Amino acid sequence: MRSTASDRLPIRGADRRPARVRPYSLTGGRTRFTQVLLVETFVAALDTGPAKTPDRMPEMRAIVEVCRRMRTIAEIAALLKLPLGVVRVLVSDLADQGRVRVYGTGHGTGRPERALLERVLSGLRRL
Repeated sequence: MRSTASDRLPIRGADRRPARVRPYSLTGGRTRFTQVLLVETFVAALDTGPAKTPDRMPEMRAIVEVCRRMRTIAEIAALLKLPLGVVRVLVSDLADQGRVRVYGTGHGTGRPERALLERVLSGLRRL
């Protein structure tokens, strides 16, 4: 059986043991981020090769790997079993480093479009 990139990703909680690293330590205690990152915001990796500088955390590498295919913030959090707030901070850091691109959701401050909600629901069902 062929191994895929997702088979090699560090997934927290996969072995059902308690996490040794608290979520706030993954973000250095930060809860704010520089990008507008809603749960339905799309993210895609920009670099195709290995990182120019080694990642401080395997979670950042895992986010880049998962985002080789465009994903939403919610999908990233679900796939890697990381808290949503942690994913937002780490994705913001990666975007600031130029390793991922954050795409707008296509709607203003009003209610989201029905088509967008249906795409998000469809993606969640596939998980």
